[in-house]
Amino acid sequence: MKGIKVENVTFTYPNGYTAVENVTLNISQGESIAIIGQNGAGKTTMVKLLNALLRPNSGSIIIDDVDIAELTTAETSKKVGYVFQNPGDQIFNNNVYDEIAYILRYNKLPETEVEELVMDAAELCGIVEYLRVNPYDLPFSLRKFVTIAVVIAMGSKYVILDEPTAGQDYNGLISQKNIIEELIKRNRTVITITHDMEFVIENFHRVIVMANKKVIADANKEEIFWNFDILAKSSLKQPVISQLARELGLGGNVISIEKFINNFK
Repeated sequence: MKGIKVENVTFTYPNGYTAVENVTLNISQGESIAIIGQNGAGKTTMVKLLNALLRPNSGSIIIDDVDIAELTTAETSKKVGYVFQNPGDQIFNNNVYDEIAYILRYNKLPETEVEELVMDAAELCGIVEYLRVNPYDLPFSLRKFVTIAVVIAMGSKYVILDEPTAGQDYNGLISQKNIIEELIKRNRTVITITHDMEFVIENFHRVIVMANKKVIADANKEEIFWNFDILAKSSLKQPVISQLARELGLGGNVISIEKFINNFK
């Protein structure tokens, strides 16, 4: 079965703190998923387990019918690409082109194929003009797109974006939206962890809510943002447009301006 299957996974850090407890999830190829919740809910630990940056103490993670306990972290990262919140945790080459090409060359791909993959990722991320620039001469927002391009070029079927909106302006958010839409068209799965609920509503269909180390809800975004019990348990708030719709007594689980206008007529 294609996809990611998380079965009763628990992870405890060496200091004894349990960050994820008995989590079970099924993620299909081609989905767009946001994992949300307050700090300490277990979101970052959960996605690092998917990428094998961390290994569960119990339970299993199956990716495309392969238990990742049988794979190295490098082998898993080919399947599940992770874009860190801080680009500085990933970037180490002297120019953008070499940064994107590094893992492709490491995997001994022909240079013609490397160039094709680098250009495709750079064009999608809008950074072609910076390919010969040192990444650290770019502003933080553009460095973020360099790290996204690295994962796109790798061809990972499952792409994890850790707080992708950090440091982004309006144009950066539009670019990220376009990237997510293109990846979904390519039948890749995009998973984000974020505190930006507007970004979630704009770009993701399925929402997983974590609180106190567990998954407490897993549904479409309309259901999640109108489930007041779940919002209270996870210390999350409705989007402003939803709050306004509720004040006006509009039905229909409004979470967008378009739906607000339609329900207001």
